[in-house]
Amino acid sequence: MTSKKKNNRRKRILQIHKILGLTTGLVLFVVSITGCLWVFKEEIESFYDDYKYVDVQDQSFLVASEIKKIAEKIIPNRTIHGVVYGQPGEAIEVVFYESEPEVFYQSVYLNPYSGAFIKRVDNDAGFFGFVLKGHLRLWLPDAIGSRVVSYSVLLFLVIIISGLILWWPRNKKNWRQRLRFDWNKNTRWKRKNFDLHTVVGFYVSSFGLILAFTGCVMAFNWFYFIAYKASGGSNDPRFVIPESEQVIASTIASSYPYDQLIPILKEKYQNAHSFELHYPENDTTSVLVEVSNSKGLYYNMDYLFFDQYTLKEIETPSIYGKYKNASFADKVIRMNYDIHIGAIGGLAGKIIAFLSSLLCASLPVSGVLLWYGRKYKKRKKHNASLVIT
Repeated sequence: MTSKKKNNRRKRILQIHKILGLTTGLVLFVVSITGCLWVFKEEIESFYDDYKYVDVQDQSFLVASEIKKIAEKIIPNRTIHGVVYGQPGEAIEVVFYESEPEVFYQSVYLNPYSGAFIKRVDNDAGFFGFVLKGHLRLWLPDAIGSRVVSYSVLLFLVIIISGLILWWPRNKKNWRQRLRFDWNKNTRWKRKNFDLHTVVGFYVSSFGLILAFTGCVMAFNWFYFIAYKASGGSNDPRFVIPESEQVIASTIASSYPYDQLIPILKEKYQNAHSFELHYPENDTTSVLVEVSNSKGLYYNMDYLFFDQYTLKEIETPSIYGKYKNASFADKVIRMNYDIHIGAIGGLAGKIIAFLSSLLCASLPVSGVLLWYGRKYKKRKKHNASLVIT
């Protein structure tokens, strides 16, 4: 390829990089800043979540049907998403969730031994509720904001790739310049800003690609499906809740077989962190219990389904079943959220995710300053030439 063709190609890539960067810059800045704040949500909340703990007592937890009755009196006429049974010294959390006509997402914390009310929490409010709304939809109506964020993150993949192409030095003597800050007292701010954009951009690019890719997996069903199939997946990637056996509902009108599930599962999964039971939605659906095997992680959870009448365990064709039965592709997709927030790597992984997201937020800022500086410089030169003539 001739030098002229290379220059023309580089100019086209630069134009694409510039247009996409300026178009999505503000969105990506907000998404990145809110993302790095969200990473340490659990750690920050642990400083003021005393209501989540109770004194351990030498007696059994209340059964799921009793918990359901108590919670429905506190928040009537709302749908219970599930009830979370934790360790002996932890309160029971009853999660209420409805997505229509508008999002209703609240939790009620109860004493697991007596059922005494401890606290009602609006999960969609407060500081982290505000952060999440900004991260997912820029505090705009969901129908508008979520689309703007989703497509901006998708375009961020193109921005990173085009940026790496532009970063690649044309000759060997420029390698050092692209890999480190070589500043002195005479270095002008425009040069420093250029280095901040290119050097920081290079080092954060791999992490930025991971954050953007995992974000797209959550944002687009088609992206999720392609990512799963590309990694060799063959199971149903959807979350499938199998049906129970058909029986006459009146025969069990006064009994709740699922009350037996938590005691049984606690004996079977003695090292589990928590159990989240989901009540059957109707007379035919099965009972779902999510077994959390690690605190702060979601990918290695066991999703267990039981006939709501006989408690017979039912297998699911979905990737969301027992973790030990998951294939490589299943595990990759199930790890997506934990990778996105860095939890997959423990505290070190979260620190990396935090710093990566924060540095990604700096790229739109330095990019706009870079564009403005060049544009202003051209205007200044043009105006100066007019004055001289």
